[in-house]
Amino acid sequence: MTEERLEGGYVDGAVRVGDTVRRLAGPWTPAVHALLAHLTDKGFTGAPRPLGIDEQGREVLTFLEGDTIGHRKPRPAWVHAEDTLDQVARWLRDCHQAVADFVPPPGAVWRGGRSWSPGLVIVHNDAAIHNAAWHQGRLTGFFDWDFAGPATPEWDLAIAAFSWVPLHVRWLVAAEGFTDFASRPRRLGRFLRTYGWPGTAGEFLDVVEARITAHANGIRDNAAAGDEASRRLLSQGVPDALDQAIAELASFPR
Repeated sequence: MTEERLEGGYVDGAVRVGDTVRRLAGPWTPAVHALLAHLTDKGFTGAPRPLGIDEQGREVLTFLEGDTIGHRKPRPAWVHAEDTLDQVARWLRDCHQAVADFVPPPGAVWRGGRSWSPGLVIVHNDAAIHNAAWHQGRLTGFFDWDFAGPATPEWDLAIAAFSWVPLHVRWLVAAEGFTDFASRPRRLGRFLRTYGWPGTAGEFLDVVEARITAHANGIRDNAAAGDEASRRLLSQGVPDALDQAIAELASFPR
């Protein structure tokens, strides 16, 4: 069957073959497939279903129907719509509820390297705009689960808010088509209420700063260790932009 290169994400390209997606497998793939199988068993439809490994050693997943943004700028109008913000928050809430009772298989390997322990859940870890599928006015779900791993729900919520509110550095989100910076405190409050965040916006912003700092440091550390994808992100200035965003958040209303 014909293979079609798919847009979206920043590392480890994927291809579509019929109604499936094929991607390079890694040591983390068995654990990720166990997670996705659990979500399927729970009736959660906002994630791909795992279908095994193909003859080329690639993981096989079901295709999430919908439009993706790839690297388009400015972003499509749906990205910054208020209703989209609600849909993303509900997706995260439902996903976190669905994974709450998931216990990883013995010896599970996660790409981020962290080990699971009771009190943590296995989260997507990158429910960002570039990993979303959008179809006929609805969020179909999120793909690219390679970086799934143990964390707290708010750790996952933080990276999503950073992308969708958005809380990233101003020059970057302006290039993507978002310039209503005065609306960001209100949008953040709406996002947190829809999800059901029990704390204050100020407490949540502390989590965001810690999450983004860890993300920037992780890219630099992995690049230094020889990870090609991280080297690519480093050369693109991604961790520097994250540092700038953290500096801007210091003056964000709390």
